[in-house]
Amino acid sequence: MLSGSLEEIATNIARMQRDELLEILRSLRCSFKLDFTDEYLTTLSLERLRHVTMAAFIHADQIPAGR
Repeated sequence: MLSGSLEEIATNIARMQRDELLEILRSLRCSFKLDFTDEYLTTLSLERLRHVTMAAFIHADQIPAGR
């Protein structure tokens, strides 16, 4: 679940594992298209995946329910 200040969200993302990050990344809706293939996402280090997820979250137009 992601709610609160950006600092709190960043802290939560930093604690998440790959499956949680992928779930969030796939459910975010941004003003631009997120076009990552599963093959690409599996090549990212966990730290890079966290960074990509945080960047997408910052630009999200709509936060998925339950986040």
